[in-house]
Order: sequence, then C-alpha cells, then structure tokens
Amino acid sequence: MSAQLQPQASYRPMHPGDLAAVADLEKSLYPFPWSLGNFRDSLDAGYDCWVACDGERVIGYAILMVALDEAHLLNFAVASGWQNRGIGRDFLAFILGVARGAKVEMVYLEVRPSNLAARHLYRKAGFQQIAIRPSYYPAQGGREDALFLGITL
Repeated sequence: MSAQLQPQASYRPMHPGDLAAVADLEKSLYPFPWSLGNFRDSLDAGYDCWVACDGERVIGYAILMVALDEAHLLNFAVASGWQNRGIGRDFLAFILGVARGAKVEMVYLEVRPSNLAARHLYRKAGFQQIAIRPSYYPAQGGREDALFLGITL
C-alpha cells in the first residue's frame, strides 16, 4: 500500500476580494449561513480573518475576535471536498498560533452538538466543554443548543 501525500493549504489574511467566495462556501456548508455582510463586518471590525487556499482558490476560512488575553473563534470552516484530509486540523493549529502570537491565553468557541465532525476536530485539538448555551443556533423547526468550548494556550 503506497503512502498518500497529505494535501497542504496556504493561509493568508482575508481581504475584501475574498468575501464572495467565503460567503458562497459558507452557504454550501450550513443551512443557516452567515451573510456576506457578516463577513464584511468582521473584516471592517479588524477581527483576525483568515483564508485557507489551494492555490488561489479559497477552501476554508476563520474569523477570530481577540480581546485582551482572550479570543473567540466566531466562525471556522473547510470546504466539504477538503474535509477529512488534515486541512481543518492544520488550519485550526495555525489559527491557534495566531492567537498565541496575540498573547491570548484562552480561545473560546461555540459548536452545534449535531456537528460531530467539528466536535471531533476541536476535541482532538484540546478544546474542552465549558457550558451549554441553550437555544443558541437557528435550526429546522426551532433552535439548537451550542456547546461552549475553550482551550488554554
């Protein structure tokens, strides 16, 4: 059995020209996506907004809000065709490195209990559940709780 090469992505700060691609990727992944305006507002607010790319094509994105010694990972995603190939793991490690570089001590995030792949990724990275946020996410026919996770850097 031959060893398969691990795909690699490059990372760079998100810029306004990426917004349409990021919003389209978000729409392809989630039934209740962020809007293009949500991503634009994050850029305008000065949040750490990053994209993962295969060449010039955006295959992932991350929005990290840093405040003093804490950060909140507001949005993080990898295109479905690139999932389960190590891209998410490597991109998340890169984003945690960005947080360390900003002198962050804790990173927080919310994740849907139904998003098993993301929960597995965050658990493997060392995130631990802190709390449950009831009825946090819109869902078909109602609302879904969020698992509130954190990691100490």
